[in-house]
Parts: sequence; structure tokens; C-alpha cells
Amino acid sequence: MQIRFPLDSAAHERPRILIVEPNKTNLGVMARRLAEAGYRIATADSGASAIAELHRLPVDLVLAELDIPRLSGAELARAIRGEVQWRELPIMLITGKSDPKGAIRAYEAGVDDVILKPFHFEVLLARIERRIESAASFKQLRADNAVLDARVVQRAIQLGELRARLVQVQLKVRDKVA
Repeated sequence: MQIRFPLDSAAHERPRILIVEPNKTNLGVMARRLAEAGYRIATADSGASAIAELHRLPVDLVLAELDIPRLSGAELARAIRGEVQWRELPIMLITGKSDPKGAIRAYEAGVDDVILKPFHFEVLLARIERRIESAASFKQLRADNAVLDARVVQRAIQLGELRARLVQVQLKVRDKVA
């Protein structure tokens, strides 16, 4: 698999993935593989520590285990979606169970994708890349819309000022004629 991000690219330009996995071995393997693929990595071993990491660092995608003790992946997703600043953050859950009810709960909580183990790492990378690209496009669209909205407001103000000046000129002309 080709590394997506050049090694000489600025570290702040590469997307950051928050991996939430209670199993230290799995967490280490996933973090190493994603770092080798060029992503910046943040890790958490519980839902509570994941929320703390989100407050601490900007994250481009959350990749979490569905079955996390105390705060499940679905509950974590619901907590993330409940915060305005993270509402559009891509969330992917990984599960080792063929449990459609768990996946349905995850999707209902706002998860973007549920990945069933075992999976091919290259497919996971492609799915991650697609989610991050989609989120970046959506973020750019929102920024473009904000710029356009600001222009519309600016033009409305200018139009109002021109109308006021026109009324003043019309009054002066009427006074001179009368």
C-alpha cells in the first residue's frame, strides 16, 4: 500500500485520527499501522478519555471499538454528535461481532460507518480516506456558504444605503422644482 501522505509534508497538514480501543495491544497495532499510512494519531482507551482527547486536540476522524466498557462506541458517538463543534466529525466503529442490533444502534447514534472484523487494512484505509475527504469537502462547502452569506449581507447593506441616497436626491430635486 502506498503511503498517502509524503513524509516531508508538514505534520499539521496530515489528518489526525483518534483511535478508541480498550485493548492495549490492538490499540498499539492500529496506531502503528495508521501512523505508517501517514496519519497523525491520538489514542484513548475509554469513551471518557476519548471525549477528553477531543477537547484537547483537533481530530479529523474517530475510529472506535463498538464494545467499549462503561461507554459503548454508540454512546460515545451520541455524546460526540451532541456537541455542536463535533457534529460533523466522521465516526467509524469497529466490531468483532456479527450483531446487526449493535450496528443499528450505532447508526442511530450517528455513526458514519461500522466495520466488521476481520477486515483488510487496505480497505479500512480507503474507507477512512473517503470519510476524511468527504468531511473536508463538507467543511469547505460550509466555509464557502459563509463567505457567500457575508457577501449577500454586504450587498443588502449597500443597496439600502443606495436607496437612502436616492431618496435624499429625489427630495432635493423635488425641493428645487417646487
